[in-house]
Amino acid sequence: MNLEEKIKRINELYHKSQNEGLTEDEKAEQAKLRAEYVANVRANLKGQLDNVSIRELDGSITNLGEKYGARHGNKS
Repeated sequence: MNLEEKIKRINELYHKSQNEGLTEDEKAEQAKLRAEYVANVRANLKGQLDNVSIRELDGSITNLGEKYGARHGNKS
């Protein structure tokens, strides 16, 4: 299931929960899909931030991914 399909299914389950409620299996599926979605968003954000460079006051350029990525790389 790709990301678009997961988002569609998350939305379907949300609307069903508002209208008629969810079964226990559907609640578990919803929680799993939401966790996968959040993990994907975090990974994408980390990838973007790893490519951010800042210009220091002395004029040098520091790549934040190189500076902090290795130290915090396993935390998501």
